[in-house]
Amino acid sequence: MSLPRERRVDAIRAALQAALAPVQLEIRDDSQRHAKHAGAQDGRGHFHVEIVSDAFAGLAPLARHRAVYAALGELMTTDIHALSMRARTPEEAAV
Repeated sequence: MSLPRERRVDAIRAALQAALAPVQLEIRDDSQRHAKHAGAQDGRGHFHVEIVSDAFAGLAPLARHRAVYAALGELMTTDIHALSMRARTPEEAAV
């Protein structure tokens, strides 16, 4: 069962903070830009995440994305239709 639209960003933030302890986290809801997109008809949203975490140290980009997907768990099937992300370590973000 999906969350009310206004609570989705909060749920995404809570899940990522609990699993990955980010030092920086920005979440943008782009759902309104995709309202007429066929995939958005089921009510799930489009989001962009900028996340900086020590948990990504030593991980390839694909493994970082998998870690974010795992952290979001059920939200990926109930509330998120599309997710774009930039996942970096603190050292990468400092450059």
